[in-house]
Amino acid sequence: MKIGVIGGGQLGRMLALAGTPLGMNFAFLDPAPDACAQALGEHIRADYGDLDHLRQLADEVDLVTFEFESVPAETVAFLSQFVPVYPSAEALRIARDRWFEKSLFKDLGIPTPDFADIQSQADLDAAVASIGLPAVMKTRTLGYDGKGQKVLRKAADVTGAFAELGSVPCLLEGFVPFSGEVSLIAVRARDGETRFYPLVHNTHVNGVLNLSIASTQHPLQKLAEDYVGRVLKALDYVGVLAFEFFEVDGGLKANEIAPRVHNSGHWTIEGAECSQFENHLRAVAGLPLGSTRLLSPVVMLNLLGDMWPAEITLPDWAPLFEDGEAFLHLYGKRRAIGRRKMGHANFLGATTEDCLKRAEAMKAKWLANGRSGS
Repeated sequence: MKIGVIGGGQLGRMLALAGTPLGMNFAFLDPAPDACAQALGEHIRADYGDLDHLRQLADEVDLVTFEFESVPAETVAFLSQFVPVYPSAEALRIARDRWFEKSLFKDLGIPTPDFADIQSQADLDAAVASIGLPAVMKTRTLGYDGKGQKVLRKAADVTGAFAELGSVPCLLEGFVPFSGEVSLIAVRARDGETRFYPLVHNTHVNGVLNLSIASTQHPLQKLAEDYVGRVLKALDYVGVLAFEFFEVDGGLKANEIAPRVHNSGHWTIEGAECSQFENHLRAVAGLPLGSTRLLSPVVMLNLLGDMWPAEITLPDWAPLFEDGEAFLHLYGKRRAIGRRKMGHANFLGATTEDCLKRAEAMKAKWLANGRSGS
């Protein structure tokens, strides 16, 4: 079976690493000349709206998936005329637009922060008057890792904020005084079979995911599964979906969904019986889903450009290999800049506390020895 992937970044790369042992081959459509997934399959270098190359991809593969939601929904709809594509164009259309996304949550009875659609500075002024400050303004599409958003804390922050974010459609969200940020990775097969991974606690630094800690018996697991299950069913979803939540007053409020494999699920490669990447491929290929059982306490640490060794060579990571229960995943990217995700490391152990301690110690060591390329 040959799988087409729209996007050739690290998520596509890890999908191919999971699918190759299953006898799957891969083709990646990505405009970047140095797409890091290209070592794992054919690289069709083209823009996501290039209909001729999209048709070429469709003619070569058995089915298509995508690795990130910046892909236009129109691209998926076009491909769907010639080859099965999972998740669907409709699922992507909703998940990539924060207004459609939040509106779906509201319709399904899933708690959200107060929100408003912003099409102009006048809309923003009116929404702030209604929702109040502090609040967070986000572009409706294409924002990720802290990009395309601004925190509004005082009246002066509101002035000119719509133009500052590019005068594009935005969403204003009321600020949530949360006690924690968690995410649930779920997978749904073509026949509707659904499985959930353990709820994950996430910490971010400057808008970028830093650590993900897989829980063993989180008290909000069943509530999260209920909310995610509603979305999966409403979208008739196929594949892996990540749902990010805020923990608020002993419950959950929806933040956002990602219609794909997700950074906060990278721990599943060593920490779960079947990784999110293999399970996504099983789902889209019509195969039975694998077990999502946690094998061991595990913590995932993102490796960003500012903790990268100056020469970017494998021997620089030798300290990690001295830890017998740590596993390194490098993405093959050539340029290390400040917050760019260059890889990740999974730390397994007898207890979550031990995994976290080792991950934080390793991060401190890399930051002390690293050199930012920004």
